[in-house]
Amino acid sequence: MPLAITEVFGYSPTDTSPEAVEHRESQQCPFTKRLCWKTFRSGGVINGTCSVKPPTSDEVIVCPNRLYAEGYAILRDVAKVAFGGQGQMIRVSDVASTQGQAGRVVAFGKDWGGELRVPRAANNTGDYAVDWILALISEDGELLEFVPVEVQSMDTTGSYQPEWYRLFGRTLPEGRVAKGSNINWENVNKRIIPQLMSKGNVFRREELCKKGLFFVCPEPVYKRFMARMGTKLSEFPFGSGSLTFRHYQLQPEVIPGVIRSLECKGQFTTTVENLRDAFNSTLGLPTMGVMTEAIQRALARNTTGPRHNRPHRTPKQ
Repeated sequence: MPLAITEVFGYSPTDTSPEAVEHRESQQCPFTKRLCWKTFRSGGVINGTCSVKPPTSDEVIVCPNRLYAEGYAILRDVAKVAFGGQGQMIRVSDVASTQGQAGRVVAFGKDWGGELRVPRAANNTGDYAVDWILALISEDGELLEFVPVEVQSMDTTGSYQPEWYRLFGRTLPEGRVAKGSNINWENVNKRIIPQLMSKGNVFRREELCKKGLFFVCPEPVYKRFMARMGTKLSEFPFGSGSLTFRHYQLQPEVIPGVIRSLECKGQFTTTVENLRDAFNSTLGLPTMGVMTEAIQRALARNTTGPRHNRPHRTPKQ
């Protein structure tokens, strides 16, 4: 079964309210107030897909901008947790005009003043970057401490373009073949975990990064992440080298003309070392020899003759 598209431009694809229709026609993202960036490779149509529902899991947010609902509320949540109080989140361009105010948190990130990048060592190429840096400053503008924040939605495999075209009564571009789509869960193993370990180690060496790295993601991503560990991570307090997960899910009730809010489902803090040890752990691995048995079963199904169909017997030790 293909992915079911549950949100486009912030609303249900079956929502015919004036608000939903307006955003579909203008192709404006309701969360960033800019033109949506999500287009199909074939045909170049801006599709505005925010969330999808796989056949075997909960609804998953597939656009990071969807996590910026209610004026970047997830970042204000992180600032409140990390720095306490009711600090005001501002752009770097607002620092001069807010001199003397206590509790200001400067947000560095896309569309807020640019991502800040950490140069690699001299013998390496490229650099490190996180989606956001939230910097707490004093009344006279001095940096007191900061937290880096990664915001992670999920990519998809295949294409949900046929389903999107079906929903809106369009004909697929010529030559476009309908094929299945799913959530790219392998990104958890291949990209997300290694990046968290690498960036966590970079920021633990920063004296003013006192609360470690924050990772914000949808609830299904968090569940898949923890299942991948194969062993339970230990909980730790905030500190240098800590790694804090904050996971959110969309409010289940769908009301025409109303954008669903994000609900924080929990927060968990561990350390970079604990993540590394769990990722490399031999606990929770499949049964020894399971791949050999799978290959032998496949061979047995595709060979003929009674001799080749005999079940494999493991030699006695």
